[in-house]
Amino acid sequence: MCRTLQLPVQCKPKRNKKSKRLYITMQKEEKQLESSLADITAKVADIKNALASFLYKLENEFATLNWPTMLDNFALISSNMNSLSRVLRGDRIPALRNFTLFPVLLSPDTDQELAKLTEGRLFMCNHEVVPDYLRTKPETEVEDKINQLHTKANSITSDNAQKQLNNLNKITSNILDIINSYREEWDNDSKQKTQQPQTSSQSETNTLIAAISMGKGLRLQSQMPQQSQQPSPGMQQQSQKPMPVGKMQSSVKTTIRAGSAGHPYPRP
Repeated sequence: MCRTLQLPVQCKPKRNKKSKRLYITMQKEEKQLESSLADITAKVADIKNALASFLYKLENEFATLNWPTMLDNFALISSNMNSLSRVLRGDRIPALRNFTLFPVLLSPDTDQELAKLTEGRLFMCNHEVVPDYLRTKPETEVEDKINQLHTKANSITSDNAQKQLNNLNKITSNILDIINSYREEWDNDSKQKTQQPQTSSQSETNTLIAAISMGKGLRLQSQMPQQSQQPSPGMQQQSQKPMPVGKMQSSVKTTIRAGSAGHPYPRP
């Protein structure tokens, strides 16, 4: 009788320890999952904001949108995706594939809290939307196409696959060479457009300043000998004659004829 009583007494503490350990591990996993979900939600929000801003630019600023701006937006989205993948591969994130997500309540009525959480994208959680939002496998049509592609890929021999691979590598290398050549031309054109033509010379500017301020480099003009010209006697006599006051000499020569000269209209 004592042995039968001792067995449950000895086994009971072992069960308690196991349950406590299991409870502690579950609490740790729940806390770790909550913190990891907060990080994932923040990264997904960054991706959503980057996509929304890029779509806004495509719809409203397409007239002034240029290629560098497009590259900046693509780089921002790519960096956000890489940061999300790093968070998912981190040690603090538990293996999400070990967790199961299922709806607690399905209702055809409108849920305001759900609409607020999804920013107006989903208003109710019913039997129609749950298979689409909680799907872990692709749709039947997509799965059939994937299986067809797998069977087609497996039916190709190794030699044909190698030939196709070589052809693809050649085409890719040719495309890369064309892109690089055009890129060099675009870079040269952009550099020529940005470089302004030189309109001044520092050495000539310094020479001009030195000539103005100190007279450096200026040549003195040689004074020509002035020949004394003596006026002729006739000119001297004309200059000595007094000029009548109030009258000016006229350079026009006039001839005076007598009144007895032949008149074209004589008197009778």
